[in-house]
Amino acid sequence: MNDPVNRTMLLVDIEKFSDRDDVEQAFLRRMLYDMVDRTMERAGIDETLRLRADQGDSVMEFIDPNVPVPQVLRSVISELPAQLKAVNRMASRGAQMRLRTVVASGFIALDERGVWVGGDLNHACRLLDADLLRAALRERPGDVALCVSQSVWTGIVRHHHLGIPAEEFHEVTLASKNGPLPAWLLGPVPASGQAAPSPGAAGPAPTPVPDASGERPGPAGGTEAGPSGGGSASTSAPAAGPAPAAAPAPAAPPPAGIHFTGGAPAFGGSLVMGNQHGVSGGRVDGDVVMGSVGGPPRPGHASDGHAPADATPDPDDRQPPGTGEAGPR
Repeated sequence: MNDPVNRTMLLVDIEKFSDRDDVEQAFLRRMLYDMVDRTMERAGIDETLRLRADQGDSVMEFIDPNVPVPQVLRSVISELPAQLKAVNRMASRGAQMRLRTVVASGFIALDERGVWVGGDLNHACRLLDADLLRAALRERPGDVALCVSQSVWTGIVRHHHLGIPAEEFHEVTLASKNGPLPAWLLGPVPASGQAAPSPGAAGPAPTPVPDASGERPGPAGGTEAGPSGGGSASTSAPAAGPAPAAAPAPAAPPPAGIHFTGGAPAFGGSLVMGNQHGVSGGRVDGDVVMGSVGGPPRPGHASDGHAPADATPDPDDRQPPGTGEAGPR
């Protein structure tokens, strides 16, 4: 085996090549080689600066390290789709082509049987065969899907060279039989794939903690049913909890005056019972009138509450013995 040499690697594969019959496959192979040759020539990359490996439904170009990698990338991003469009316009439905492409870099060596080998080449081939790249081509309207290796992104793409839209590349992780492979995809990430988080992006949101009702806070102030809630669908409005107990209304102040609703109130040692006026002591029976007197007079009394001088004494107005002025003897 020869000593490994550093090369820029361009891999191009025809989508659904095995679904065609022999005549269509032979035509597609010729068209593929012609398109790659014209693309390299338009980029100023002479065939003496590249080596080719035929893989049947795909072609691999190993480009001399003296050719700038941005020059290779620009030709794949702009010139290759234009060449493919021109071919598809003139081809029948069975001869239409769509392409998956990979640009990588690394070391390769030629073994005794004239086959190119190397770990970096294996890595590039796995990028080309990844399901995510296949899905990207399947889900987009264009006819070319491009993926670049991590080394090409780090050394070339992220520096925004002329004609290389770094902002349109998305970091992805491709599954392979040797584990996940980091790469960068040009254009939108397919729905079936997953983009890696951008540097500085916020991490995953913390898991909501269920409250006493068994519900977790949901998005936009809603709630999400917990294990005992019978589901996990979130709601857009807060869940209605138990209404707080209404504060008791303040009691209305009692009207002016003194009111007795039962019992026998006592004033200064006097027990008051019944309706009386001018109580000064002792046991009192009858209605008690306190303050100014209003309303109609009682029978046998003036409006001020006193009996007239010529009125017959009211038995209720007699004072108990031993109080007031002495009567006639």
